[in-house]
Amino acid sequence: MKQFWRTQRYLVDFTISSLQRRKGKNLSLLLVYTLIVFLLASVMLFCQSLKREAAVILANAPEIVVQRQVAGRHALIPGEYLQKVGRLRGVSQKRGRLWGYYYDPGVKANYTLMVPAEDVPNPGEVVIGAAFSRVRGVGVGYYFNLYSSANKLFSFKVAGILDTESELVSGDLMLMAESDFREFFTIPEGMYTDLVFNVTNPREVQNVAGKINERLPDTRPILREEILRTYDAIFNWRQGIVFVLLSGAILAFVLFAWDKASGLSGEEKREIGILKAVGWETGDILRMKFWEGILLSLTAFLFGYLFAYIHVFYSSAVLFSPVLKGWAILYPDFSPIPAVDGLQLATLFFFTVFPYTVATIIPIWQAAVTDPDTVIR
Repeated sequence: MKQFWRTQRYLVDFTISSLQRRKGKNLSLLLVYTLIVFLLASVMLFCQSLKREAAVILANAPEIVVQRQVAGRHALIPGEYLQKVGRLRGVSQKRGRLWGYYYDPGVKANYTLMVPAEDVPNPGEVVIGAAFSRVRGVGVGYYFNLYSSANKLFSFKVAGILDTESELVSGDLMLMAESDFREFFTIPEGMYTDLVFNVTNPREVQNVAGKINERLPDTRPILREEILRTYDAIFNWRQGIVFVLLSGAILAFVLFAWDKASGLSGEEKREIGILKAVGWETGDILRMKFWEGILLSLTAFLFGYLFAYIHVFYSSAVLFSPVLKGWAILYPDFSPIPAVDGLQLATLFFFTVFPYTVATIIPIWQAAVTDPDTVIR
């Protein structure tokens, strides 16, 4: 065993010296290789971080959201529906929610207006998100005006700004009193946007949702797990869009790497012929070239992944965040939570390191089995 590892060490030393003799070719390949790994890893890491962020945020969300459907569209739901549902075993809390969207033509952005369940602002006062504050240029104590859909002017005082740590979901948020919300959107008393239910036992969520649907046939229960799956699908779709945009660069790299790996230069062929002439076996040459492919591809993978990690978690993925976040105007400033998926890492490693390493073996084997005198000539 010691002899085996000693032989491999000698082969690695010879491989490194061989790589140094062709610095230009190998350095250009390494730079392009590292760039491709960097781009792919950045997209994967950022999407995985967004999925983890969504899971953390939705961890405290209600287990069931009930929406009323009229002609297949989401409509306001009467508060009496809470009495119609009655007492359900396992339901720890049920209440109506008020929330909606408002388009501000002044800054061409959509706001999310909501009445919070706790810490409700006083009438005439609002608590806004950090992105909202930046876009409108308002801070605590400032006043700003909004026109309702009835063209009525409303003036609000900023009573507070939400914590920047929650900016991913609260950047465009405006929390307000229930009376202000109903007057702004002309929503009558007793009507709500939707109903929410908290279930004590997670295994009973499906049963509770089924009972709610039986008692309220014109409603649609939405489970928290379904919302999480929707977020995963959205982020996977956005990740796929970026990969499609990068497909041209990836294809160019594949052709470049294949050409570099499969097209042996005359100097490399002469080197193989000389090694065969001085006593090297075909297996030794294949192992030496195998180490050459491993060292080059592994170095590119490690540097590319390291740069991608720094790009995503220390610079908030400035290259891809506008596409993957999806906001139009109110871009939230937040630091992604470091999240590395082992399966994604293994997949990226396999599809970036393995193909190049294999591509180096075939032409080397063809040259190694040829008569040394023929190769040298």
